[in-house]
Amino acid sequence: MSTEGPPPPAAPRGRPGCLLVPARTKTAVALLYDEESENAYDVRLKLTKEVLTIQKQDVICVGGSHQGRNHRTVTLRRQAVGGLGLSIKGGSEHNVPVVISKIFKDQAADQTGMLFVGDALLQVNGINVENATHEEVVHLLRNAGNEVTITVEYLREAPAFLKLPLGSPGPSSDHSSGASSPLFDSGLHLNGNSSNTAPSSPSSPIAKDPRYEKRWLDTLSVPLSMARISRYKAGAEKLRWNAFEVLALDGVSSGILRFYTAQDGADWLRAVSANIRELTLQNMKMANKCCSPSDQVVHMGWVNEKLQGADSSQTFRPKFLALKGPSFYVFSTPPVSTFDWVRAERTYHLCEVLFKVHKFWLTEDCWLQANLYLGLQDFDFEDQRPYCFSVMAGHGKSHVFNVELGSELAVWEKSFQRATFMEVQRTGNVLWRFKFSQLKGSSDDGKTRVKLLFQNLDTKQIETKELEFQDLTAVLHCIHSFIAAKVASVDPGFMDSQSLATKYMYSS
Repeated sequence: MSTEGPPPPAAPRGRPGCLLVPARTKTAVALLYDEESENAYDVRLKLTKEVLTIQKQDVICVGGSHQGRNHRTVTLRRQAVGGLGLSIKGGSEHNVPVVISKIFKDQAADQTGMLFVGDALLQVNGINVENATHEEVVHLLRNAGNEVTITVEYLREAPAFLKLPLGSPGPSSDHSSGASSPLFDSGLHLNGNSSNTAPSSPSSPIAKDPRYEKRWLDTLSVPLSMARISRYKAGAEKLRWNAFEVLALDGVSSGILRFYTAQDGADWLRAVSANIRELTLQNMKMANKCCSPSDQVVHMGWVNEKLQGADSSQTFRPKFLALKGPSFYVFSTPPVSTFDWVRAERTYHLCEVLFKVHKFWLTEDCWLQANLYLGLQDFDFEDQRPYCFSVMAGHGKSHVFNVELGSELAVWEKSFQRATFMEVQRTGNVLWRFKFSQLKGSSDDGKTRVKLLFQNLDTKQIETKELEFQDLTAVLHCIHSFIAAKVASVDPGFMDSQSLATKYMYSS
């Protein structure tokens, strides 16, 4: 179940737009997956503009005299009709405690007001059952007499395979008293042995008894400023379907959050990403207040860099990229102060790099749901990740990066174009100028030369501009200058199709 504000309008089909969905708040129940035990636990997620909060259910005392610790001792009086009024699941044979899986309305367990679905049984009439099998606990409860005293503790991390309901107790469809199974409800709402069926007074609480309620409690808060998202298992190229992890700048991790449907996973991934993006924009504005107009931050954010060399144990590693003034920065951790900008791992001049989007694309972010709609779970493609781009620097050195969403890739593409244009415009080094409408064709020799054919507006003659790829830096400078020239010499409407022009240029 999920609640959120009004959904944003649908984006047009084709390559994702440059804008992420607006920041939003959301609440939903999901699963927290433990990779070591391979168990998943129910949690509730609360997303605000600045924080992702993870909540777990617990039983708390809201009145009366508290017994201390988290243990509750409750005496049940077996009823002639309904018995103890509860069902149980689990057992030591499955390495899980025996827990209450159902409580039946207006019957003995419900009337105490002190027992809840998810309570783990610790003792039955003074006998410790923490390591007992399912069948042993069933036998004890059925043969314990008319008064049964149990000690319980709420199990905050009940494995999802127990399938405990998250809502209030409801009627049961299990009314059999036959053989029990630890993964199915063993109904103790029926009578026990015939000698234990005498009528008894209800198990109602008295005034001095403590009162308890089951509530969602905050257990972890993950700040979203400069946080990053990962959908891939660390050290492997294995995509977590319907799941992702949020890692804060201070090292706090949300753990692996798994969602019940591909649509829920996609919605939450976009929502968290949008809130991180909004906070990043705020950080950029703060940083730009301390920078000169020629040294402004155009864009920054987390990516994953593909490692070079077959001996690498991890094929991708998180990096933080920034486009600032005339430079392109690669960091291992985000710059949080003015002094951090000199600590970049690598710095390149924008006129010396070439940005290129890799060929594999899916409309919008449907890659998130490809396993559901297109059956692409085992789809084989070159980069093993769908949203990749490369940055080629001088002397042929290339870096391959990946992002989690197609919309993020579109932002990086447009940001590189904008930052390059601003730098070329600032330097004023335009080699030649034509309108984009004057470009009539292009050709290349497949090796080093590119020819661009333009029509002269006055003479209507075709002019040829040839680029030689022997000097990579000069060629890239020419290309960026050409882009800047086109942008500067047409009406503002051309800005919307700038990415098409760049893709056309770079694919030649």
